[in-house]
Amino acid sequence: MTHQVVDNTELGAMRMPQLDSDAHDDVATHLQASALIHSPSSKEEAIKVTGKFVDGQEKVLTEGALSLLSSLCDHFATQVPELLNARKFRLAKIDAGELPDYLPQTRKIREGDWQVRGIPNDLRDRRVELTGPVDRKMIINGLNANVKVFMADFEDSLAPSWKAIIEGQVNLRDAVRGEIEYTSAETGKHYQLNEDPAVLVCRVRGLHMVEKHLEFDGIAIPAALFDFALYFHNNYRQLLAKGSGPYFYVPKLESHLEARWWAKVFAFVEERFCLQPGTIKCTCLIETLPAVFEMNEILFELRSNIVALNCGRWDYIFSYIKTLKNHGDRILPDRHDVTMDTAFMSAYSRLLVKTCHKRGALAMGGMTALIPARTDELTQAVLDKVRIDKELEAKNGHDGTWVAHPDLADTAMGIFNEYIGVDHVNQLHITRDVDGPIAAKQLLTPCDGERTEAGMRLNIRIALRYIESWISGNACVPIYGQMEDAATAEISRASIWQWIKHEQSLSNGVVVTKALFKACLVEELAKVKHEVGEKRFTHGRFTQAAVLLEQITLCDDFVAFLTEPGDEMLIE
Repeated sequence: MTHQVVDNTELGAMRMPQLDSDAHDDVATHLQASALIHSPSSKEEAIKVTGKFVDGQEKVLTEGALSLLSSLCDHFATQVPELLNARKFRLAKIDAGELPDYLPQTRKIREGDWQVRGIPNDLRDRRVELTGPVDRKMIINGLNANVKVFMADFEDSLAPSWKAIIEGQVNLRDAVRGEIEYTSAETGKHYQLNEDPAVLVCRVRGLHMVEKHLEFDGIAIPAALFDFALYFHNNYRQLLAKGSGPYFYVPKLESHLEARWWAKVFAFVEERFCLQPGTIKCTCLIETLPAVFEMNEILFELRSNIVALNCGRWDYIFSYIKTLKNHGDRILPDRHDVTMDTAFMSAYSRLLVKTCHKRGALAMGGMTALIPARTDELTQAVLDKVRIDKELEAKNGHDGTWVAHPDLADTAMGIFNEYIGVDHVNQLHITRDVDGPIAAKQLLTPCDGERTEAGMRLNIRIALRYIESWISGNACVPIYGQMEDAATAEISRASIWQWIKHEQSLSNGVVVTKALFKACLVEELAKVKHEVGEKRFTHGRFTQAAVLLEQITLCDDFVAFLTEPGDEMLIE
């Protein structure tokens, strides 16, 4: 790829589109009043590393990487709290009775004739993507799997101890250079990269998270900037030399204003390193309810860099509960009843396909959390469920999908090969014009289903086991035949919170109350002890997990993310 100095005029046109003067809604006005457009001081404050030394950190915490991080913090860190305040401002209006809807002031963007800049060759075929944490063995297995893309995850699949974060960056650096190897201490098995590994994409942490082990001007820095800066700086040259590039997944967006912030970050870095505009490429997860109403706007703001949107279905269900928590007519049933073939989830999937393909972007399907079972018979049942799920996505027109386990890749690949065919590498030709407009009501009407005591108790056990694992340092956990991460655990505890708040009756007629939850928690903790065994329970942190689960479930004010209080308990 040819390198050239960025034209600032082009950047202004591409990255900061201006709406009509009368097109500012309450959120935008609030942000402007809070000085979102920051004029940084010419002085670069030093980054201070407060985390303990981790073996190998000198490979990634280089002078150049820290210099880039310092500049990014100087220009953009102060804007993050304003964006987070805008989320609270908007949510307060929804709590007070409003419902999310398409923005009237951005109608011209939705109705306009424009497309994203383009998709690199190695990202045009993404029919199956494997996701996983950034530990060394997982990265090797992920890149060697029968998939097109491996997403290395610093977010929902990682408990962000300083050691895990630094080792993850070292592992990715070694993987990009083809130097990554691993030998299991238990089995002696040796792992190394195959000749033709999958394309590597890095998922950074969300804007709500901070990296407490680094400070800029005495304040913990945005974790998103840390993850982005280190991965970019340590790998962009090698990636470009191989014909690939610095590719990212951006999670948890809630508005196009946040997408605009990311567009400015990307433009700043491309200019700093004399790269063509659009060299950095990203895929944004549409995994919050507010964001589903701004997909066109998110694509527009990031149109120089974005190549796809993704149906982050588990976080989306969690966000539905969180966003509409005060609306007693928007109660969801048991978690297993909220599937992609329900009306509101199907509308979400089809709208994403229609929006992306109109703009020349790929539309990625969501995650199947299922994992292979212990017996051939049970594994076949899992594969049958995966096949149904992935066929639904392929029929809707998605260009690819996610799996959480390499053994599911062949099943997913076979389905998307069938639907994409030999003449295409994706389904961009599917427009879904037959759907017509998808109204807000279609996205907001909850699905039918039972609320059962068995479902409630299962949620408690899943949340207990996941939180215990997370605060012990493991954030990607097989539980009851599914690969649970932070998103699926969030659904489990949020559902119970919602049922308590709105005094929902279970299918057996029992009303869900705080007292009922506390009684069930004690009983389910005993069941978990039996499941994991006395030794594992005694040496684990299940009691601490139960205390945290009780606190966030019985709190009158909904706790935005369980990982925030969990971070205070995380083993370093």
